[in-house]
Amino acid sequence: MKVEIWSDVVCPFCYIGKRRFEQALQQFNFGDEVEVTFKSFQLDPTVEKGQYDDIHQMLANKYQVPYEQGKEMNAQMAQQAKEVGLEFNFDSVVPTNTEDAHRLSQFAKQEGKLYELMEELMKAYFTKGLDVGDHEVLLDTAGEVGLDREEASNALESGAYLSNVRRDQQEASQIGVQGVPFFVFNEKYAVSGAQSTESFLEVLNKVYEEEKSKPQVQMLNKDSKTEYCDGDSC
Repeated sequence: MKVEIWSDVVCPFCYIGKRRFEQALQQFNFGDEVEVTFKSFQLDPTVEKGQYDDIHQMLANKYQVPYEQGKEMNAQMAQQAKEVGLEFNFDSVVPTNTEDAHRLSQFAKQEGKLYELMEELMKAYFTKGLDVGDHEVLLDTAGEVGLDREEASNALESGAYLSNVRRDQQEASQIGVQGVPFFVFNEKYAVSGAQSTESFLEVLNKVYEEEKSKPQVQMLNKDSKTEYCDGDSC
């Protein structure tokens, strides 16, 4: 089974949804048959590095509510994260543009380290209070998951993998992704949002059973002497 997850590294529900999905995967009897990959998605490509100093104010501006209400919304989000074992420190979060982080994730995908990098990038943003738009932070994170720092630096400085990011975003638009996280199972079953662990487990079992029960090709002329080529003839 193949699972594609569109997400942004600064999306709180993406991190929470990722953890809930992982918990479901641990309970799924055929977890070793599941291939998981991430797709790039930017919640707000217009955000500039250093544009906001305070995530509470950014949220208040976005929803046009008082500052304290924005802070309370983040507190509620942090509580949801805590319930799945995550630590969100919104007071130290650094809002930033994530294009470079996604370009680095595309490099990590090529090197077989995408899953590990996405976890560390989300942790860097939500837990450590690091600027995931800063190249030094990105390179340090790349090193933590075993990526070659010099190669990662070359990828960032050269502007490489931007077309890969754009392709993922275009694909998201084509299949109707309105928000993230967005999960696609076997390129045909979609689930939107940070569903509960139980819901994810139900989906995994449903997809597995439906795919397993696909009708097998039946030979209608098995007694025929019609000629054909096989590995030992023709």
